[in-house]
Amino acid sequence: MGSLAVVASLRLGEPLRDPDGFLGPSWLRLPLMVLGAFVVDVVPRSLWRSRTDVRSFPAHARAIIREHWTRERIALVTIGLASFFVTYVSYRNLKNYLPLLAGETQDRVLHQIDQVLAFGHEPAVILHVVLGEGIAAHVLAFVYLMFLPLSPASLIVWLVWSRNISYGYWYATAHCLTWALGTASYYLVPSLGPNFAYVWLYADIDQTGVKALQDALYYGRKDILYNPFADSIQSVAGFASLHVGIILTLALITQYTVRHAWIRWSMWTFFVLTVLSTLYFGWHYIADDIAGAVIAILAVWIGGLATGQKFDRRGRSSHPTTSTSRVPVGAAVGLEGERHDPEGPVA
Repeated sequence: MGSLAVVASLRLGEPLRDPDGFLGPSWLRLPLMVLGAFVVDVVPRSLWRSRTDVRSFPAHARAIIREHWTRERIALVTIGLASFFVTYVSYRNLKNYLPLLAGETQDRVLHQIDQVLAFGHEPAVILHVVLGEGIAAHVLAFVYLMFLPLSPASLIVWLVWSRNISYGYWYATAHCLTWALGTASYYLVPSLGPNFAYVWLYADIDQTGVKALQDALYYGRKDILYNPFADSIQSVAGFASLHVGIILTLALITQYTVRHAWIRWSMWTFFVLTVLSTLYFGWHYIADDIAGAVIAILAVWIGGLATGQKFDRRGRSSHPTTSTSRVPVGAAVGLEGERHDPEGPVA
């Protein structure tokens, strides 16, 4: 991804940009998130252990750091963050170059596929009629916008708190692969998405944060196309849906590695709502969501093979074949390959 972004930048004579967020550039946001995770990991547990003797807090904190923040953990966090940083920044820049490098958009074909799959109807209109265009819009907008912090935050969770080191590598690998395969899909089937190609279908929805975001992306794309002095990054691309891809990747890794059923069910519920939100607001066509799901399944499978996961019961469960000296494989895997770790794969 890094090499492709550099080659495209040189070919177009366009600079590589680090996409900023409300906490600053990504090279600053990610370390800040790790620092926050470190504090959340060490401070509450140290306070709990020293609740009857406040003066012992430093000693307990040092003990927790020795127990959890091992050389292997630090290596995982460093490699995972570096890989994600390069992948994500490259993704944003390659997406920015789409109007300059990609071919003709395929929105008409994708829209026709939508109508065939919906038996001649508009999928978005069906959702607007069934769910309404008021409260449902605000609920689904919240779900859609939650993706923005959830994607990097989930990576931090698996890097910092995965009990088995290989699970952290698995999610980081699958996460980066999903971004990379999604970028390739943008160039294979360039499109804008139904909201940008068929604006009138979404005109009556309540004003939400999603609408404001769509307007900002629309004008950002116009700047790239028509303003040679623009310093913005365009982020309009339809096929495939990386919202669906990333959230399904998260749901699948949660299904495979997290012991608590309520967490697994919560992730699957969030995934279903994410799919609905992409169609409801016209971010994606049905084919986009299907392609995003395929990308996620491929990324999780390839990432699992690359990081030593053994899939059982025809892929419905898994167990690790690699770990660390502190968490031997036998602690999390039974003789038949079933998980019965008392502390759970993700602490």
